[in-house]
Order: sequence, then C-alpha cells, then structure tokens
Amino acid sequence: EIDKLNNIRTFLTFQNGNAIPALDLYREIFEDFELLEVDYYGPDQHGPEGTIIQAQFQIAGTIFGCADSPITHEWGFTPAISIWIDCRTVTDLEHYFYALSEEGEVLMPLDNYGFSSRFGWVKDPYNVTWQLSQP
Repeated sequence: EIDKLNNIRTFLTFQNGNAIPALDLYREIFEDFELLEVDYYGPDQHGPEGTIIQAQFQIAGTIFGCADSPITHEWGFTPAISIWIDCRTVTDLEHYFYALSEEGEVLMPLDNYGFSSRFGWVKDPYNVTWQLSQP
C-alpha cells in the first residue's frame, strides 16, 4: 500500500489515451518496472472507457503517477522538466537511450558533455523527456 499523505512524486498527464501505451513501453524498457495501482474509466464515466483515471508505477525505486486526461489541453510535456536517470553502466544508458528515442526524438546525442562522461537526452514517443547520464 502506498502512503498517500505527504508524498511527492512526478505525475505525467497523458492525452489521447496514451497512458496505457506509455506504460507498456516503460514496462518493456525498464526491467524493474512495477505497476503499483491502476484505475480505468468504465462505461458512463467522465473519460473514455478503458483509459486510465489514475495509475502509479515504479522505476528504480521512484514512484510516478499518471493519468489520461479526458480533456484535450493546449499544453503537453515540455523538455523544461524531464526525468533524469543516473545509469550504472554505459550498456544500461545506451539501452534506455535507443529504446526511449525509437519513434521519439534525440534532443542531445550520446556524448561527453563535460558534466557527464556519457550523456544523452531523448523524447519518447509520448513526449516525455529523459536525461540519461553515466557519471
């Protein structure tokens, strides 16, 4: 059971029913991915049936929340806020980099940028950005 009081976590608001395919992608990429809770819209509810009202998942011990917004917003995800991962190995970094950027976008190619010996920044197919570092 997740302690829902005094809890801070990153929350991802997906549009157009993209929460489920995004969670499927993260489950595929991150071997320690765990879906902790999920509630779906049913018939005659505020959102499209089968989309996510709210979900919580965990990657590398970090809990995230997400939902499918039943409202189409003018805004989406921005690279100004991204998920940062310090990778144990270059192999892990390259796996995440290529898997997350497939059908997405490379914002900064893998390189040594001085602050990290190996770093890359990508946008996944659902517009969530990930900064991947191998210190």
